[in-house]
Amino acid sequence: MSTREVPIVIITGYLGSGKTTLMQNILKQEKRKIALIVNDMGSINIDASILNKTGNKVAGIEMVEMQNGCICCTLRDEFMAEIERLSEDRSIEAIFVEASGISEPSSIAGAFVNYEEMTENTRVYLKSVVSVVDVDRIYREFLHNLNAEDDTEDGDIINLIIDQIEFCNLLILNKTDLLSKEQLEEVKEGLRGLQQEAEMIECTKGDVDLDVLLNRADFDFDEVEAYSAVQRALNNCENDDVKACVDEYGISSFVFEEKKPFNRGAFNNLVEEYPEELIRSKGYIWFSDDWKHVQLFEQAGRNASVTELSEWVSSWPKEEIDKLVDDFPDIKDDWDETYGDRCNQVVFIGKGYEKSEIVKLLYACIENAE
Repeated sequence: MSTREVPIVIITGYLGSGKTTLMQNILKQEKRKIALIVNDMGSINIDASILNKTGNKVAGIEMVEMQNGCICCTLRDEFMAEIERLSEDRSIEAIFVEASGISEPSSIAGAFVNYEEMTENTRVYLKSVVSVVDVDRIYREFLHNLNAEDDTEDGDIINLIIDQIEFCNLLILNKTDLLSKEQLEEVKEGLRGLQQEAEMIECTKGDVDLDVLLNRADFDFDEVEAYSAVQRALNNCENDDVKACVDEYGISSFVFEEKKPFNRGAFNNLVEEYPEELIRSKGYIWFSDDWKHVQLFEQAGRNASVTELSEWVSSWPKEEIDKLVDDFPDIKDDWDETYGDRCNQVVFIGKGYEKSEIVKLLYACIENAE
């Protein structure tokens, strides 16, 4: 157990998952004096307004509203300052943080852990990262097909939802009343393919006991980071292994690496006809018509997206590359004479697929760029 005194619980989950309802229920329990930080991306903090109207202020709850930004990036310093200010109140037993629905929990937790390590006299410590999951949405949009007109924006959304599921040490499965017992079991099995260690708590309308959230082992960043199916695959799979790594749930994974670029059209065609056996894919790729940009490829269920990120080092001016190599000579260890640091590296996770067939499909999209 941490020697620090004030536990911090971060509540994540996509818009509409039930975070605010969960907080309303927690505030009503009045078991311990807690403080609440509510982060909403809008200029008017709607979640804080809803919580204010529940009448919970009579219980001595202190609530801080943070808006017009996200605590995982633009509001990070302000967030830490508020945490410290609240912890100075010796009567506060815990601080709950309701993160914005588009927050990346790993960024929030990483910033918090770094702050803990760098601040000697802080009284706070990270107790849990909780992900609230709308099981009905997961059932409909991740496990089963959407209508074609829903495809455009939902690919990015479902990937964010999966990121939130992968990085947590407690899953709150909300809205279970909307599914049958069989459907809920299907959702739980699907989630276990992505997140095998976090405890799952089933509820309706965010009704969870406060003690369940606080009476547990302290958060361990490295351990939670290793929970995700993507990280397990990177840690455990040998790239030249002819067999995929198989875990206790029957989920297997492998890492595909290839220096040569993908043909953009061929890769897009593959994504449109993506193998149903693949649950999750994530990694960095590049295309033969763009030697400059790193592309992030993400797939969750039937949703997939390709997002342009930073630039490959080998696309920089020569003098900048030379300076970087002088400072970090190890960068040359995996440097290719033709492609530099450009490389496709993608983790594939699924159930019941043939690795050789997936690899064949991928190599059919590779072309020899000159």
